[in-house]
Amino acid sequence: MKILYLTTVLPSKKQTGGEIASQTFIEALERDNHEVTVVGYQRQELGTVKTNEITVDARNIETHKSYFAAIVWMGNSLLKNLPYSATKYYSKKYNKIVTSLLKKYNYDTIIIDHAQIGWITNLLTRNQISKNSKIIFIAHNVEHQLYLAQYRSAKSQLSKYIYLREAHLIKAIENKLASSAHQVWTLTQSDSKYFYKFNQHSIVFDLPASKTPSNKALKHQIFAKFDIGIIGSWTWKANLLGLKWFFQSVYPCLPKHLSIHVAGLGAEWLQGEYANVEYCGFVPDVQAFMAQAKVIAIPSITGGGVQIKTLDAIASGLPIVATPVALRGIFDYPSLIKVAEQPDEFAYTLVDLLGSNLGEDTCSKLIDERLQWLKSRQEQFLTNVTGAINNLSVTFTK
Repeated sequence: MKILYLTTVLPSKKQTGGEIASQTFIEALERDNHEVTVVGYQRQELGTVKTNEITVDARNIETHKSYFAAIVWMGNSLLKNLPYSATKYYSKKYNKIVTSLLKKYNYDTIIIDHAQIGWITNLLTRNQISKNSKIIFIAHNVEHQLYLAQYRSAKSQLSKYIYLREAHLIKAIENKLASSAHQVWTLTQSDSKYFYKFNQHSIVFDLPASKTPSNKALKHQIFAKFDIGIIGSWTWKANLLGLKWFFQSVYPCLPKHLSIHVAGLGAEWLQGEYANVEYCGFVPDVQAFMAQAKVIAIPSITGGGVQIKTLDAIASGLPIVATPVALRGIFDYPSLIKVAEQPDEFAYTLVDLLGSNLGEDTCSKLIDERLQWLKSRQEQFLTNVTGAINNLSVTFTK
């Protein structure tokens, strides 16, 4: 099958959770011998792309790095009445590339990855060449719900207006996408339930981890350099709210002799703020960072979809304390993964796990259990992708 995969950022470098999720789908499709052409923007700081990737343009993606471009995006957002998060990826060049590909090739399936690319449906509707292509919408989250959560937590009236406008506009796009697509692929049952109202071919995929347990985790108490490890992309507001909740509400309940290391871009405000906290910034190897911790904390309080960092934490083989939000879309998880919602409970559970003196035999069994869980999840994911594509061909054959 010939597949055109339209996304925001070319995902093969796997720089963020969203990119990891997208690339996981692409690799699953390629594993079934489908020919996948990927169109998207390239991060400005990254070099070559894969042979099946087509670069629309090289640019900074995050708003805080974009400076003048961010002002232009906001202006275009108002002029075109599009969500700001979608305007960032809208361009005549993107439309031109897709039009050219559709004229040159006959694609069996077109995948629209992220609601932020939803504006491309206008082009597909106008372009009669693509009328026989099946459309799949991959919804990483129910986007408008994320912006509503940020609207509720915003302090200033301007911020409230911006987030409420974003929620209203992105909701219209994702609802239209879900209604017009042949299938909607989601990452959690709750997201699938929402889109089912618009499309009864809404499918849940249990995204697998991108890592496997490190051998160092077998003797993690020997290799551990600090007590609690926290990692995430803090430039994303939903993640940042969780980190701030941890330090505002959980941290005061923790003994001050515990060492805490935080990794990931966007939390520079932590530098020098607490005597027992070290901010590590971006770390090139997530597993290497986690292997240095005794316990991993995942303090998410809002968000949608499945958190890649939670799956990677499970793959680390280490004990984990996570909020219910952090474990959304993840069920029947292995042992030594504790759920805590209230700040004092979260702190107590961290201290309790730190006090558990795990022997090498216990750690070895823990790793085996995690490996089996990860393998089963990976196999189920691949089976579901194969089944969804096959059903697409059967159900919608004219």
